Amino acid sequence: MNIVLLSRYFPPEIGTAANLFFELARALNKNGHSVTVVTGFPWYNLREIPNKYKKKFFMMENGDGFKVIRIKSPICGPIKLKLAYGHLTAPLCSIIGGLMPRNIDVVYIYSPPLFMGISGWVISLFKNVPFIMGVQDLHPQCYIDQGVLKNKLLIKILEGIEKFCYKTASYITVHSEGNKAHIVKFKNVPSRKVQVLPNWIDTDELVPLPRSNWFSEKYNLDGKFVVGYAGTLGMSQGLLSIIDAAELLKDNKDILFFIVGDGIEKSTMLERANKKGLNNIRFLPMQPKEVYPWVLAASDVQLVTLNKRVKTPVVPSKILSIMAAGRPLIGSMPLEGDAPRLIKEANCGLCVGPESGPEIAKAVLELKNNHDLREELSTSGRSYVVENLSLKKLVSRLEEIFERAIEQKQKKI
Repeated sequence: MNIVLLSRYFPPEIGTAANLFFELARALNKNGHSVTVVTGFPWYNLREIPNKYKKKFFMMENGDGFKVIRIKSPICGPIKLKLAYGHLTAPLCSIIGGLMPRNIDVVYIYSPPLFMGISGWVISLFKNVPFIMGVQDLHPQCYIDQGVLKNKLLIKILEGIEKFCYKTASYITVHSEGNKAHIVKFKNVPSRKVQVLPNWIDTDELVPLPRSNWFSEKYNLDGKFVVGYAGTLGMSQGLLSIIDAAELLKDNKDILFFIVGDGIEKSTMLERANKKGLNNIRFLPMQPKEVYPWVLAASDVQLVTLNKRVKTPVVPSKILSIMAAGRPLIGSMPLEGDAPRLIKEANCGLCVGPESGPEIAKAVLELKNNHDLREELSTSGRSYVVENLSLKKLVSRLEEIFERAIEQKQKKI
């Protein structure tokens, strides 16, 4: 197959979308497909942009056996403005890049941004091929839940675009049953059209590593019970509860909270930690992909948090990474979502309510004082992702979806 993948984010950028699409492109290429990734120029979560990407507006490069087409989006200003403006400009650039390959059999897009669905539709229209919409977050609903989006007219417009994208896509992939149920029920999409495709993890690449390693030595983590958080520090995570938990445990001198990441909430977290005078919590910027496994390995337990306003059944992809790394986790989040169900099914961690410092602190002490429980959760989590959520298994499932979409499209011609 000749496959075009559209994503706003891609390495060397750091984050879920970038890593997922790189791994997908590489795996599809290894399976014998011709793969072209269309994306922008890197900037997100990078402390410094590599020289080869500077002062350019168009670029083609090799991405480990597959082709990468980069078209620069005109973004500037603070990070919030870049993120918002990029939701509009990145899809337009994706259309331009997506029309460049001569032979295309299928298009697969990553949403958000929601408008990438429009990109997929335009390319499918011009190239007469199917497009599949990979929905990671339910937009605009997640913005409505967070109170960011309140204008009724704008909500109506965005929901109309959302329905149009769902209607024109050959298939929609979502990462959990709850997300499928939401789309089928509230967006009136036929159940057969929505395919559950959990986020994958390369279990051959991300493996359990020694707790004491070069990273833990470099940042003086040995001899501490490290409660880690690695990832985006965004508005939906309810991250201030971590600061509250650290305050409650400040007299436990061997417990250290270690936050590795960046995002719009980082300054607020730093301000609160400083105001409380906490010396049992430390911050480190987002780390490159190759360092991330060592970040996880250097912790005794990892945190995954969502705030109480999250109503959609999201499953943070960091859960899979933590399980693959063989580390137990504490999930602080709405307990009716799909993430707590996964944690319970995989027996990989403890779940507590959202935005509750006391409950997080209690769970930290429970795991700290029970070595056998930590070992059980670590082993169980690793086994679960290997058996159910490996890159190889889920890429095969996506290939089947591609083949069905192509076959259906050919029957209509």
